[in-house]
Amino acid sequence: MVIEGRAWTFGNDVSTDLLYPQVAYSLPLEEAAQLVFSASRPGWSQQVERGDIIVGGTNFGMGSSRPAVALLRELGIAANLAESFANLYFRNCVNYALPALALNGILQLVSEGDSLRIDFSSGLVENVTTGEALRAEPLPEALLAIVESGGVLASLEAEGYLPPIQTGANE
Repeated sequence: MVIEGRAWTFGNDVSTDLLYPQVAYSLPLEEAAQLVFSASRPGWSQQVERGDIIVGGTNFGMGSSRPAVALLRELGIAANLAESFANLYFRNCVNYALPALALNGILQLVSEGDSLRIDFSSGLVENVTTGEALRAEPLPEALLAIVESGGVLASLEAEGYLPPIQTGANE
């Protein structure tokens, strides 16, 4: 799995409260996604384009178990890199099919707006803009398979552990 996109950079200790603010809870997913980072970077969600990549510092996604990754996917975020992730947030990335890698030195490699190419099978992260690269521990095959299948629910459905998920009108 290889993803290319434009980088958005954030610092250390980014909380799920910033990603999924309390006011967004009662809104439909599409509207809630417009509030991602609204407290720290007003207007950010209107600047994001499908295929963009979030790059963060240490402890990215700390805090509560808010399903913030669902909002990032709704915005079209293609991947998440960070120096390190909060464990629950990282697992939510897998569950919601948002490929993520932790690697030391990523914030020194990337400036906001740089073009990145990420190979999740090998762990190679290339800054296409500067020509520099870093290698992370690759995403384990089992987790990569869940991400590639569309997330944990889609994976369980494909393996026959869940009945097909119904979409559309209430039946």
